[in-house]
Amino acid sequence: MDFRLDLFIEAIPYLFKGAVITLRLTLISVSIGIFLGLILSLARISKRIVFRYPATLYIEIIRGTPLLMQLLIIYYALPSIGINLPAITAAITGLSLNSAAYVGEIFRGGIQSIEKGQMEAARSLGMTYWQAMRYIILPQAFRRILPPLTNEFASMLKESSLASTLAVSELLRAGRELVAWKANVFSPFIGVTLFYLIMTVPLTRLSVYLEKRLKKGD
Repeated sequence: MDFRLDLFIEAIPYLFKGAVITLRLTLISVSIGIFLGLILSLARISKRIVFRYPATLYIEIIRGTPLLMQLLIIYYALPSIGINLPAITAAITGLSLNSAAYVGEIFRGGIQSIEKGQMEAARSLGMTYWQAMRYIILPQAFRRILPPLTNEFASMLKESSLASTLAVSELLRAGRELVAWKANVFSPFIGVTLFYLIMTVPLTRLSVYLEKRLKKGD
């Protein structure tokens, strides 16, 4: 074991900068993922094949392939057809598109968990389908999907470490650079692990708390 306390303490400020980048990556990607995921979920449950099939195909492809491969295609393959993205933009694009597929399924489950009678009642009051969705169905669905959305944020925090393969200076990349500079593996990676725990454990606790609160509310 080559753990050195002095090196561990020295690494903290550098790892903190990497953790901030990780949080920004995650926040931006999940925010975009929520927006796109909502659109995907509405397309997925649509009765129109022209919307439902492409949304279903997209979700199946994204969920059925590794995130790392998606990032590599965006950063390394797209330039061959003239699309060159900076590393940080490629990382956000890949993480957002991946998150959208998972959030889309979360939204779909939440929407379909609402009793069908509520849509029928809203329509009988003269609301259009989209009005009923906006004012009746989606607010209830969003409340129910808060725990899995929190879990998605925690998962994306960890999966954002794959952005290090694109030379984005997030938390894992910072740790790897410290390993190279200081010729010490254990101390920097212990720091990386602790930073991930500090960021993800509160989110998992929050998810459990929200789940309990929602059960009491029901």
